[in-house]
Amino acid sequence: MISMKFQLLLGSLLSQIKVRHWWLGILLWIALVAPAQASVILRVAIERGVNQARVGSSTTAIVKDSTGRTLGQLPAMSAFYAQAVPGGVALDKWQSGLFWIEPSGKGFVYIGDRWFRGRTLVVPTEKGIDVVNWVDLEEYLYSVVGGEMNSSWPGEALKAQAIAARTYALYKREQQRSNPVYDLGDTPDRWQIYKGVSSESPTTYAAVDATAGQVLTYNNNLILSVFHACSGGHTENVEDVWSNPLPYLRAVQDYDQNIKECNWQRTFTPTEISSRISGIGNIREVVAESFSPFRSVKALRVVGDKGTKVLRGEEVRTALKLRSTRFNVTRGADGSFTLQGAGFGHGLGMSQWGAYNLALRGANHLQILGHYYRGVALTPIKAK
Repeated sequence: MISMKFQLLLGSLLSQIKVRHWWLGILLWIALVAPAQASVILRVAIERGVNQARVGSSTTAIVKDSTGRTLGQLPAMSAFYAQAVPGGVALDKWQSGLFWIEPSGKGFVYIGDRWFRGRTLVVPTEKGIDVVNWVDLEEYLYSVVGGEMNSSWPGEALKAQAIAARTYALYKREQQRSNPVYDLGDTPDRWQIYKGVSSESPTTYAAVDATAGQVLTYNNNLILSVFHACSGGHTENVEDVWSNPLPYLRAVQDYDQNIKECNWQRTFTPTEISSRISGIGNIREVVAESFSPFRSVKALRVVGDKGTKVLRGEEVRTALKLRSTRFNVTRGADGSFTLQGAGFGHGLGMSQWGAYNLALRGANHLQILGHYYRGVALTPIKAK
C-alpha cells in the first residue's frame, strides 16, 4: 500500500515550443516538498516456469526454508542449480518447499546469468520453479533507468524516465496484488527492462536518487505511465491503440524527427506474411483499412486465398513484428509488400527520444513529464 501527498501539477509545454528560452514561460504549480522516503520491496520474476536455474551470491549467503529456518550457507562466487522436485525445490544438498538466498554484507545475488541487488526466492509452480528477486524499489530503478535509456543521455531525460518507471512498477505491483509469487517480470513485453547491476551507472544513481519516492498520479491514483522509444512525430490517444480511453494518455506533438532509429522499412514476401498470420492461405492483399488521426494503422486487412483476417491496434505490430503501426503499404512488382514506417513502440505516453531532444533544448524532467502525460500530478509516496 502507498499513500500519496503534496501533489505537484505538471504543466504543458506545447504552446511554448517556438519561443526562445520557452522553458522560462512554463507555468508549473510547484510546492517544493521533500519526498517521503519509500521503502517498497518489489518481487521481480527473473525466471518463470523453468525446470532448473542457476543461483548464487557474491558473498557468503544464508539459505532459509519457508519457515525462515536457516538451513546453511552457500559459499561466495559459486553457482548452484535450483531445480523442481516432487513437493518443492532442491538446492545443493537441501530440499524444501521453497528457498530464500540472502547474501551477507552488501553482496549481490546471481540468477541465471546476471547479478542483482536484494535477495532471491526460489518457489515451485505448476510449470517448474520461479526464481524471484526481492529488491528495494529505488535499487530496482538504478538498473531499469539504464536498461530503458542510454545512461549517457541528459540527466533531465533520465530523471523523467526514473519517475515514469517508478510509477509504472508500482502500477503493475498494484495490479498483481493477488499474485502470491511476483509483482512483475524483467522483460519489456509486459513490464520494463531489468538487467540487474550490469545496467547501473553513476548517472542512473543520480537520476533515481534525485527523484526518490516521486510518482505520477491522476485524481490521486497512480497512472499507467507507459513509454516508448519514439512515435515518429506525434504520440497517439490510447483508445486508438488499446481501446480503453485514459484522460492522461492523449496525443501530443513529439520531438523525435531527427532520429534514424525512428524511421524504418520492412519488405515481406507473401509467404513470410502467411507464416505469421495463420489460416488465410497464400497472401493476395495487404490493405490499411483505418487510421488514427495521426496516421497510425488501426486496422490492417490481410486477404489470402483461403480467407481474410483483420488485425486491429497492437495486433498489427505484434503479428508482423513491426517497430510501430505508423506505416504505408506498397506492392512490389515481384508480389512483395513493403511497409515504410516511422516510430518505434506503441506510441503512447512518453517518447524516450522525444524526452532526449527536449532535455537538449533545456526542458527539465517535470516539463517533459507534463508534456507527455496530460493533467497529472507529481506525488511523493510513503510506504504503509
